[in-house]
Amino acid sequence: MESVVSLLQRQQQSLVMTPQLIASIRLLQLAHAELHQFVEQEIEKNPFLELASDDSATSGDLSPVSGGDPNIGARENDGDGPMRAETSELLRQWKSIRDTANVAAGDRPALEEFAASTETLHDHVARQVALTAFTPQERMIASQLTDHLEDTGYIHVDLLELARRLNVGEADVERVLGTLQLFDPPGIFARTLSECLEIQLRQRDRFDPAMAALVANLEMLAQRDFQALKRQCRVDEDDILDMLHEIRTLDPKPGNRYQSGGPDYIIPDVWVLPSPGGGWQIELNPDMLPKVLINQTYFAEVSRLTAHNSEDQAFLNECFQNASWLVRSLDQRAKTILKVATEIVRQQDVFLEHGIAHLRPLNLKTVADAIDMHESTVSRVTSNKYMLTPRGVFELKYFFTVAIASSQGGEAHSAEAVRHSIKAMITAETLDHVFSDEEIAARLRKTGIDIARRTVTKYREAMNIPTSVQRRREKRLGL
Repeated sequence: MESVVSLLQRQQQSLVMTPQLIASIRLLQLAHAELHQFVEQEIEKNPFLELASDDSATSGDLSPVSGGDPNIGARENDGDGPMRAETSELLRQWKSIRDTANVAAGDRPALEEFAASTETLHDHVARQVALTAFTPQERMIASQLTDHLEDTGYIHVDLLELARRLNVGEADVERVLGTLQLFDPPGIFARTLSECLEIQLRQRDRFDPAMAALVANLEMLAQRDFQALKRQCRVDEDDILDMLHEIRTLDPKPGNRYQSGGPDYIIPDVWVLPSPGGGWQIELNPDMLPKVLINQTYFAEVSRLTAHNSEDQAFLNECFQNASWLVRSLDQRAKTILKVATEIVRQQDVFLEHGIAHLRPLNLKTVADAIDMHESTVSRVTSNKYMLTPRGVFELKYFFTVAIASSQGGEAHSAEAVRHSIKAMITAETLDHVFSDEEIAARLRKTGIDIARRTVTKYREAMNIPTSVQRRREKRLGL
């Protein structure tokens, strides 16, 4: 058997992920706070990058990034350039979007925040501690207990361990804790839910033996076992009904009414507004686009001074290339977000007109094929991005839902729309007509939604809706 040695030449293509390509892909999925933080870090490292001021765009020394142009949007007649040309082509493909030049600037959403700083729970408690006639030792104990107070109003601390650490008696710590539990809001400094409810009931003078038995059996209340609760509390149906209504007026997390810090806002990346001529106006939120400029004059001056130093010149060239890359990447990111958002609006225009019942099933592949992108790119673009619509603010991923087949051979139904239908059906129930999961599935099939009982059960449980038996029991008790 002879062995043959030969030389073969084969050609193949492969994608090489350069560091800049990896960074560009990462930019797509960054939320606005992360994006601004990334840009600030790049500006700190790169002497040729600057954040634009209001009048920087008119300066001849600086090159603006088109991704940071506050006028960028879905427009057909705002000027020339590749960004405008590509966007205009998108709009021409969808005739229902009208020229946005007819929309007055005042019609755009005002996103300025004017919220005043609010008092935190710890500020509220600290003021009450200062006004309470504590001894120096008690004030020290109160300060330590306040440090352990959670934003919900609860406290989780070992009193014996705290007493040893402060070199005081455990009875002293318990006495101070009892005083703190009288503070506003009612229920704070509780160690358990039962204690939180007990504190509030005692302040209302409603903590009688029957109510104490109810608070001690909250697990039965969670399971809606009202018959067992009546036996434990030794009351009749009218009394248990009054007690349950009383419990419902209490606050299980009294600290939540106070801000734990600065308010959190969801700032939309894309605006979708009705156009006067019909259709929709789609724009990028200019506040979400970092306005980055390249100072070319400074680069030219420094390059001239370091022309004879190859190492310095190489460093400057690298900085300038990185600056140019950031400008291009931000520009591409803005165009990609606008492109994806435009296709989502085109696919879900009926939802924008008529509400959640008309949300269409949609997947990443449908959008990716329509705009000639890869699914992974669409997935990154829709992560942590929000769209402001006449129906509210939605994450872009909200518009992608599973399809449920039609039992009548028509269009498939969105899973989110089906969940909405289930919730609406249950909300409209009466004591005489409480639907089981099988009955809900049958009613949905009559409307053209081909759905199994187990799917109804899964959606109902995901919405934290109790079973038909529990719902019927609650309605009988008037809850």
